[in-house]
Amino acid sequence: QVQLVESGGGSVQAGGSLRLSCAGSGRTFSSYAPGWFRQAPGKEREFVAALTWSGAGTSYADSVKGRFTFSRDNAKDTVYLQMNSLKPEDTAIYYCAVRTRPSGNRYSAGAYDYWGQGTQVTVSS
Repeated sequence: QVQLVESGGGSVQAGGSLRLSCAGSGRTFSSYAPGWFRQAPGKEREFVAALTWSGAGTSYADSVKGRFTFSRDNAKDTVYLQMNSLKPEDTAIYYCAVRTRPSGNRYSAGAYDYWGQGTQVTVSS
């Protein structure tokens, strides 16, 4: 059973940085493809970033490209989302997820089989 635990959320002012972490339950991220999503109040969950199935590439939403960086440490079975130049519109609950099938669409929340509990990120202007 895959378990994901996020941490690192918090409150920052616009222009600040945060690093989110997501710990797997053992060889999670070396076996499956991870992604980050977020959900703001009253909005649908949206794609933020994801690794390709091979792990060779990373995809980002246009809204975060150039500001967010997704990385993985297989030895620690942990993935990270470094968020720089944060904006108030980045305020949301951020979720880590993994998909277990290579055919899944990495941009779609429906392709992911396991989810963390989420961590709140609040950016004030």
